[in-house]
Amino acid sequence: MKILVCVKRVPAPGSKINVTADGQSVDATNLGFTMSPHEECAVEAAAQLVEQHGGDATVLTLGAPEAEEQVRYGVSVGIQRAVLMPTADGEWDPQRTAQAITAAIGELEAADGPFDVILFGNESADSGGFQVGVRVAHALGRPMVNGAKGLTLSDGIAHVEREADAGRETYELPLPAVVGVKEGINLPRYPTMKGRLASKKVEVSSIAPHGDVGGLGKITLRQPPERKSETIILGTGPDAAAAVVDVLEEIGVL
Repeated sequence: MKILVCVKRVPAPGSKINVTADGQSVDATNLGFTMSPHEECAVEAAAQLVEQHGGDATVLTLGAPEAEEQVRYGVSVGIQRAVLMPTADGEWDPQRTAQAITAAIGELEAADGPFDVILFGNESADSGGFQVGVRVAHALGRPMVNGAKGLTLSDGIAHVEREADAGRETYELPLPAVVGVKEGINLPRYPTMKGRLASKKVEVSSIAPHGDVGGLGKITLRQPPERKSETIILGTGPDAAAAVVDVLEEIGVL
């Protein structure tokens, strides 16, 4: 069994995002970075599939050289191989990203054989475009389901479940297949000491990314106005009880 999981380096969820003065990029000063939450679950799914079926898994990312941190993290939680596609010209659009990843997959498969399953996150935590995994699957000519909340393999078939308004949908995809994993499909594990040591020693392969600029172009980034909330102290100790009752009556709880 050969698994590939594609991840992206994104600002840590919940961080305060500032935009540079020229409006062209995120100000990374004092900003922490991590792997997209959906992709953390994709990495966990890859590790579980290898544990269940044998074989090995590879984690791949396209992004700034600092994204090596994210692929090494993947190794620390059970992935065997790491590939970085370093870029030096800022954020790539979804079409260009998908084209580069598709080419890299072709290169990796030519060297070591085809991947049985390629995993993506449902969408990235920063741009939320829902595009790259679908575009890669289409370019490879492989079946794909996004939004997966369940994934098992048996007899050359990927059984994929996802939530729907009427309950759950179930799909059967012949391997090789592509699956977009949604947060909640599993609970990502924490790296062990053994895993952390392995991640420091693993050789991160580098593939030069190539892709034509797509139809989407960035004009400027705008920071939305901050939402402010006011905190009113009703009182302290027993003296505040009457004021709390008044508020509860006002909002209709009592």
